[in-house]
Amino acid sequence: MSEYPPSTNSPVPEKAPETPPEHSAEGIPEGRSLPERANLSPVQAYVFGALLLLLFIMVCRLFAPFFTVLLWSILLYVLVSPLHHRVIGNLDFSSAKGRILKNFWAAVFALGTAVVIMIPLSFIASLFSRQIVELMRFIRELFNQRPDGLSDLFNSLSVLIADISQDQIRVSGVEIERWLLDSLSDGLQRLISLSSIVARNIGTFFVGLVLMIFTLFFFYADGPYLSRLVIHAIPIRRTYMRTLIGKFMDITRNLFLGYILVALIQATLAYIIFSVFRVSGALVLAALTFICVFIPMIGGGLVWLPLGLIRIITGNILNGILFLVVSGLFISLLDNILRPMFLKDRIQLHPLIIFFAIMGGVSVFGFNGLILGPMIVILFLTVLDMFLIEHRIGED
Repeated sequence: MSEYPPSTNSPVPEKAPETPPEHSAEGIPEGRSLPERANLSPVQAYVFGALLLLLFIMVCRLFAPFFTVLLWSILLYVLVSPLHHRVIGNLDFSSAKGRILKNFWAAVFALGTAVVIMIPLSFIASLFSRQIVELMRFIRELFNQRPDGLSDLFNSLSVLIADISQDQIRVSGVEIERWLLDSLSDGLQRLISLSSIVARNIGTFFVGLVLMIFTLFFFYADGPYLSRLVIHAIPIRRTYMRTLIGKFMDITRNLFLGYILVALIQATLAYIIFSVFRVSGALVLAALTFICVFIPMIGGGLVWLPLGLIRIITGNILNGILFLVVSGLFISLLDNILRPMFLKDRIQLHPLIIFFAIMGGVSVFGFNGLILGPMIVILFLTVLDMFLIEHRIGED
């Protein structure tokens, strides 16, 4: 028992607010409390749900034309935001100077991100169309010369196809040569048409670039606030939403470092090697190498191996062997060194699943699918794991 009675002048503790703390700090205006849960009839609940779904579809339709801009702005923000946070980490945003510096650095990073993208793209675009024409001319000259080694190779392929199919498929070497020439010409014609399409839509590209700079500015300036709005808006458990956002950021960085960046490094080295060995259309073939490195086991060898064999067949034996050795060491072998170093088992998916996710993503979403394909698969597996844990499925 206490020796002194409690003082009547002691302050009475205030009653804790009924609004959960996470709501009061994430977008709810000051002085406004959440309404009490309403008891809706089933009809009212269905109507309210239908209205919510309709408005959601309309919002998606409104933002659909800007999907690519928003997607790549988000991806670039996720990649560059650690550096941005280091720069502004010591600023006091409560002061006028801190707010001005915050907007200044947001503008610097938005413009800097665009410049870093535009410089290599401008260089590549200036060479790409010219090298397509050079590559087409080289292939036609190669087939018109009809070296004996090339004809022998096609005849050997004809015999191999007949042996594998047990004489069910009979294709002559001339037919293989004609099919290969037609396929290459058709592919190059598509690349030329793609280049012309890009040239015609250069104005649209610059409009998208301006919109991306504008979007990146607000991401850098108000990124944490916008992420809190997303967490609050999506009607799932807050811990799950934070887990998904963290997973999204990890996937973006790891996919870029472990797959996109490695592919860019291999394509750059391929361009350097092809240029040193005076391969016609080095930039076009380097772009094909960038695509092929995502194929498991074969990778960039799908490009450099035929090029080396053609050199050997056409009589340039020593140069062809040296080309194969250098390409194998600095293009394909590099993949086995860089990818594990960047990923470090952060993406625990079989390469075959990643390959089909990328190919399926590209076929559905175009160039955006390069990132969206693997991201959708990994996020699906993450949500599935949450669902199994929530409902205790699979527990012993």
